[in-house]
Amino acid sequence: MTAPRAQEKQMSNSSSITQFLLLPFTGTRELQLLHFWLFLGIYLTALLGNGLIITTIAWDQHLHTPMYFFLLNLALLDLGCISTIVPKSMANSLWDTRAISYAGCVMQVFLFAFLVSAELYLLTIMSYDRYVAICKPLHYGTLLGSRACVHMAAAAWATGFLTALLHMANTFSLPLCKGNALGQFFGESPQILKPSCSHSYLRKLGLIMFSAFFFEGCFVFIVVSYVQILRAVLRIPSEQGRHKAFSTCLPHLSVVSLFLSTVIFAHLKPPSNSSSSLDLVVSVLYSVVPSAVNPLIYSMRNQELKVALKKMIQSFFFQQQ
Repeated sequence: MTAPRAQEKQMSNSSSITQFLLLPFTGTRELQLLHFWLFLGIYLTALLGNGLIITTIAWDQHLHTPMYFFLLNLALLDLGCISTIVPKSMANSLWDTRAISYAGCVMQVFLFAFLVSAELYLLTIMSYDRYVAICKPLHYGTLLGSRACVHMAAAAWATGFLTALLHMANTFSLPLCKGNALGQFFGESPQILKPSCSHSYLRKLGLIMFSAFFFEGCFVFIVVSYVQILRAVLRIPSEQGRHKAFSTCLPHLSVVSLFLSTVIFAHLKPPSNSSSSLDLVVSVLYSVVPSAVNPLIYSMRNQELKVALKKMIQSFFFQQQ
């Protein structure tokens, strides 16, 4: 068979793919059920934590400020992100299957790219919120009025949506010549690009360069913001004032550190030649764990949120009596 005909056959085979095969966590039935129950616990924790944050902020008028408005958006993104990945993985473990439909994989790729990109943009905006609150407190109401906050949050969601469209179009417009098995437990652009034809390396490189550009841009903005915050905090004369000012940044700084460190480690670590177990663990760290841990970070480090949550729960129980 000549080379052009072989390539034509490969392209026709790629167009007939109706499903992908996800990477299983284990082939042992007992461990599959353990994985199901473990992910169910993580998922319920994320639903409860983020749901309580959303409900508390919406319920308490005192929390209708820019910082908590952005936190509400972050909780919504976390809920969407973990709901895109975990239920399908749980179902596959429960029913002992690896399959995900072509349309389902397209939706996972789009939604995960959309929500993760929007979350990074939102965390960048939240660093600007902390910068204005500490470095320009007299202009806080002007620079971060209700209309400005809505516009910035909408920009984060819209930019994430456009980024996801680009990822999805670039990923699924390529012919797949090397089968339909993915080296990931959910649909992700880099894993779907691996079985694509070798002549598409320029488009793969373009996708990598675009992702790196927006990631580094957000990273630099966050770092510059916190350098300015640190300089402003160090100029505060009293130790109590310095502690109070910086404590308002600790939850956001912790969430950003968790988000960036797991993503950087997952994508910059050397490829594993021995086993995919480490790759799966790292994937869980950056795709699943932050959505469950973020509410815990904010609720533990934020006294206002804890007080409001306690009041809401007490009010709910008093109404039931």
